[in-house]
Amino acid sequence: MNTLEKIAKIIVPAAREELLPRFAKVARQHKADGSFLTEADLAVQKRVAKALLEQFPETVFLGEEMTQSEQVKLLGSKQPVWCLDPLDGTSNFAAGIPYFAISLSLLDNGEVALAVVYDPVRDELFTASQQGVASLNEQPLQLSPVDLSLKQSTALIDFKRLAPELAQRLVTEIPYASQRSFGSVALDWCWLAAGRCHVYLHGRSNIWDYSAGNYIFKSAGGFSTTLDGQDIFVNEMTPRSSVAAVDEALFNSWTEWLGITINK
Repeated sequence: MNTLEKIAKIIVPAAREELLPRFAKVARQHKADGSFLTEADLAVQKRVAKALLEQFPETVFLGEEMTQSEQVKLLGSKQPVWCLDPLDGTSNFAAGIPYFAISLSLLDNGEVALAVVYDPVRDELFTASQQGVASLNEQPLQLSPVDLSLKQSTALIDFKRLAPELAQRLVTEIPYASQRSFGSVALDWCWLAAGRCHVYLHGRSNIWDYSAGNYIFKSAGGFSTTLDGQDIFVNEMTPRSSVAAVDEALFNSWTEWLGITINK
């Protein structure tokens, strides 16, 4: 059994047994940053952390529902670090909206080494291996050119975290054919990797939100950057913006429209 298979045997039952029975049935609390927390977040984090550290004793564990000082310390570890979002899309989950997931990446020497995102509602397991091979339910995920102009594309846009000037421009100068906002960063990346949308924009997400999904998307052949033209992943707690497209032509058109210069 390879590492991804071992992880799937931890993540999939955790989602089915801890998340689905609580779906739309749990109370939510407000965290200091205004985001939501439910007992499901805590139950999944406790269960997955225990199982990972038992299965992989040479690693350490970083979860979203830890203190920031703990998280910063763990990112500086010389050991491989599991980075978990136990419930990405908590507000959807609490409201009964079926768009949420467990997101897990392995960070080794300051880089993402493998990734798993599991959507228990659709029973979809997205993965990317240390060899950079992406899959959905063990079937290869490989993006190919969509032969669409930016004006013909479907966009995933999170307006809430964008600068007001950019958000207003997107509304008044609409550069795409259609726009969506679903509420789970990890699944957004995976849906892009599956070709379900074409371009993406998010103003600010944390390392546990984006590290697994972005790695899966890149492994599937997608193109991404930040709003200031940097690589999206950094091995630190600083939130990152995200700009992406499913093929190079769309990526070039999208970054040009946004006025981004890519820093090579």
